[in-house]
Amino acid sequence: MDNRKGCLQGLLELFLLNTVFDWLQDNFGFGKGCSCSGVGCGCIMLVVFILLACGIIGGVDWTKLF
Repeated sequence: MDNRKGCLQGLLELFLLNTVFDWLQDNFGFGKGCSCSGVGCGCIMLVVFILLACGIIGGVDWTKLF
């Protein structure tokens, strides 16, 4: 059985991921917080965003890797 996502579902997931990422960056990301805490949070969120985006685009289920 082929359980791949459709095109619209993938685009909707990318749109929602982008919206959440923008909101998090505005509130906690680069340039926010005292001293360098915004840089650390921004880098962590960027890495998580890239992993999730690659998972959506490539159809990777990260929960089944372990």
